[in-house]
Amino acid sequence: MNAIMRRALTGAMALSLAAPLAACGSDHQDAGAGKDSIGLLLPESKAARYEKFDRRIISSRVASLCLDCTVDYHNAEQQVDAQKRQFEALVKKGVKVIILDPVDAAAAKSWVDSAAKKGVKVIAYDRLAEGDVAAYVSYDNEKIGRLQGQGILAALGSQAATSDVVMMNGSPTDPNAPSYKKGAHAVLDGKVHKIVYEKDIPDWSAAAAKKEMGDFIDAHGAEGFDAVYSANDGMAGGIAAALKSAGIKNVPVGGQDAELPALQRLVAGTQTFTIYKEVRPEAETAAEIAFRLLRGKSIKSLTSATADSKSKSGIPAQLFKAQMVTRKNMKDTVVRDGAVRIDLLCDGLAAECKSLDLE
Repeated sequence: MNAIMRRALTGAMALSLAAPLAACGSDHQDAGAGKDSIGLLLPESKAARYEKFDRRIISSRVASLCLDCTVDYHNAEQQVDAQKRQFEALVKKGVKVIILDPVDAAAAKSWVDSAAKKGVKVIAYDRLAEGDVAAYVSYDNEKIGRLQGQGILAALGSQAATSDVVMMNGSPTDPNAPSYKKGAHAVLDGKVHKIVYEKDIPDWSAAAAKKEMGDFIDAHGAEGFDAVYSANDGMAGGIAAALKSAGIKNVPVGGQDAELPALQRLVAGTQTFTIYKEVRPEAETAAEIAFRLLRGKSIKSLTSATADSKSKSGIPAQLFKAQMVTRKNMKDTVVRDGAVRIDLLCDGLAAECKSLDLE
């Protein structure tokens, strides 16, 4: 190869390498880069479901619907500012449909409204974000709260009318938390003697719930309450730990999410019930709505209900039903559906599982 040819090839290679490097260093993203992408923004990874189920199921369903589509996924790790940056980066990239499970529903309003003005369709997932969202996919959260209240009453049985209940509610920034609380109060108020203590727990923190429960026990003793309502399983774990530390047994504790540690506590008898929200139909429906919006198709057949937020009414919605899980029906619910593996559920609990026919 002569010197002239070598110089020509070297120059061409340099140009080909420089182009992507220049693109990487630029602040201006390609507006068309996200035309076949669906954004997925989940709020945190403390709850096992998000990484283990929601992300995987949504990505799989999108792939089955569209060979050319990709899911641009990010997790905010409970940080509002991080989720804002992730959301704005997707819009800047040119993504036209975003599935958003907001860390803070109210804080998301300005981003959602700004994106909507640019033609970006936002699907509120699991939690109803404020702003001009195009659709909402979740569960009927007030009914979930009612189920939780019914679980407490069932556990208390004939003693309910004379029983005092502690309530540990969900995060103040989660729009679902007031619905759970409203539903639970609708069932418990007037049916139990008194709600002796009630607290909204920031960020659904198990550690904070444990401390609140421990402080209440220190102040009022083991006789100061008869049952504990916990808005989710993570906090129920903290509450169960506080009860164990104080040597308190046989106090009904309820939760939500059917997480593995909670199901193990059901087997062990340290948690009374959980609420099972089957993730698959919720996640797959969100994925299909996202695909249809991406392709400009109707979502009417996928949104049989409507929902209202503080900033928008009549939002097309699909709201699924949940069910209560106890020791007695675990085999016919979470085990049957493959939501939990028996070998993991029964790890260290062989005798208890045997008594429940969960071998």
